[in-house]
Amino acid sequence: MVYRARVAALLVMLGGAAGTLARYLANLWLGQLLGPTLPYATFAVNVLGSFVLAVLSELGAGHGVLGVGLRLVLGTGVMGGFTTYSSFNMETLRMAEQGEVGRAASYVALTVVTCLSAGALGLWFSHRVLR
Repeated sequence: MVYRARVAALLVMLGGAAGTLARYLANLWLGQLLGPTLPYATFAVNVLGSFVLAVLSELGAGHGVLGVGLRLVLGTGVMGGFTTYSSFNMETLRMAEQGEVGRAASYVALTVVTCLSAGALGLWFSHRVLR
């Protein structure tokens, strides 16, 4: 059991490295292609990652085509390294799909407000305290 957990952790880590590299390359390529007007690369990566994670989730849990191990490596590893927004998106969609629309909306609002607040606090801390 411990061996399997270690192997799974190693595979997720390697998948995460592949996803991180893919995100870096997408940022370089889209940044050069579309310019710095808006963060197009981040937007594109988040949209693509949300689509791919939903497909992986459905192929696994919904249709049994992908095993748990492969979903773990591709979903948690590769997509986790590529974008964390895809996980947030999938969790929200699952809540809505299960009829928990209010809970999903609360999760979206709480996540956006809290993360923006944490980012603002981090900027404040960096500018005021760490100077």
